Amino acid sequence: MSESALPPPLPDNHDITVGKHPCAACGGDMLWDARRQLLRCPYCGQQAAWAPAAAPLPGQDGIAELDLEQALASAGSQRGWGEARREVRCQSCQAVSVFEGHRVAQRCEFCGSPAIIDHQASEDAITPGSLLPFQHDQAQVRDLLRRWYASRRFAPGSLRRAALTDTLHGIYLPYWTFDAQVDARWSAQAGHYYYVPVTVRGANGTTSTRMERRVRWVPASGRLQHFFDDLAQCASSGVHTNLLQQIEPYPFKQLRPYSSEYVRGWTVERYQLDLRSAARQAAERMQQQTRQRCAAQVPGDTHRNLQMQAHYSGRTFKHVLVPVWLVTYRYGRKSYQVAVNGYTGVVAGERPYSVWKILGAVLAVLAVLGLLWLLLR
Repeated sequence: MSESALPPPLPDNHDITVGKHPCAACGGDMLWDARRQLLRCPYCGQQAAWAPAAAPLPGQDGIAELDLEQALASAGSQRGWGEARREVRCQSCQAVSVFEGHRVAQRCEFCGSPAIIDHQASEDAITPGSLLPFQHDQAQVRDLLRRWYASRRFAPGSLRRAALTDTLHGIYLPYWTFDAQVDARWSAQAGHYYYVPVTVRGANGTTSTRMERRVRWVPASGRLQHFFDDLAQCASSGVHTNLLQQIEPYPFKQLRPYSSEYVRGWTVERYQLDLRSAARQAAERMQQQTRQRCAAQVPGDTHRNLQMQAHYSGRTFKHVLVPVWLVTYRYGRKSYQVAVNGYTGVVAGERPYSVWKILGAVLAVLAVLGLLWLLLR
């Protein structure tokens, strides 16, 4: 695969995102260029500067915070893609991708499985309202991957050849973000350490004095007010969760209003975690974090019997897309993934280990220890 600034034009039997922007020079479909941050024709190289039109959404940045309770209670107006789309599901990893109606997919972009079937598009699917556009292009990411693979100790010698074949894909992953204001009141028993001298008699009959720690318990109470801003909940099923956690966080303050121009030439995954389930998981995380913050307010050295009553208000959400470069490769009988944050360039991955390299390192250490032992005799 050539290391151009854009993904190469894909044939009709590959995954392509929806929508078109014809090139004024040759009529080809212009794609979003991550390095140049503009539209570029992959056939003739024609470039077109582009910026989103002023969005009729609240806020100076055009990013709307949607009322969560209202969205959960009704179908709302932010649902349905609004144009002909086609969805396919991978029977292996269960990822669902959204494409132009006339396009088909032969292999899954996430795991490489050929087990691709049509998926019934949901009429009330919530459309993304904002996204983080790709900032790193394919050539830049391949450089990042080379350095990452080179730093993997005890990896098989053929790993880089196996992993850096034509399996690098740029994908927009779905996320939910949640905001909420919490007002929590708490009560607990605060423990304060103090020390008293204790005489201890030894086995031989001698005595000694040591300081023993005790705890003085006193009642305590307080109030916590905190604003949860853009608590992120990933809605992808195609990328391994542990990898996504390692390449986070995403700078959601840099979000741009969604426009199809940003995703031209890139695969988009449809969310697999719906809004209701994501909101429930986010609420559990907020409750857990609120409890931790309340616990941190308890004075003293320790605490017990923490009781908390929390009230959440102003609950809003956003459906956003974030950029990820993904390598999926097989080594032996196992499949591995390497993910790159398409905005920040952070890399995280899975890799096999070479038993022979590990054994060689162990033998080398034993040889050095043996030599030292002989020298010190």
